[in-house]
Amino acid sequence: MKKEIILSTKEHEEIVDITDEVQKIVSESKVKNGLCNVFTMHATAAIIINENYDSNLRSDIIKAIKKIVPEKDSYLHDKIDNNAASHIRSTILGPSETIPIKDGKLQLGTWQQIAFFELDGPRNERKIVVSVIKDS
Repeated sequence: MKKEIILSTKEHEEIVDITDEVQKIVSESKVKNGLCNVFTMHATAAIIINENYDSNLRSDIIKAIKKIVPEKDSYLHDKIDNNAASHIRSTILGPSETIPIKDGKLQLGTWQQIAFFELDGPRNERKIVVSVIKDS
């Protein structure tokens, strides 16, 4: 089963919890045991798994990724559309995560959530593909 989540972002960098939407898709799939892949269809965004309850941690993650890849650093791509840092950050973080499914539930740790990481917002329509695969 494959479904899309479409969302809008409000900030240039933003972490959006999508765990509930992904779990809903898993539940609708009726798959008891398998895998769930969550993939963003954008070169300036990422999918991450981390704690999302503490807004300070979200801010810390954004601050750290900006420190690792500074916004302005004479990137050649900035001559085209001025978002090279966003592309580099998404390359480091990655476009997808795969989560095991057991008894129809995502197998996430106590503090883990699935999040869409906007790196070049705000954007009106960001697409995330959720694929649910049944164990054979």
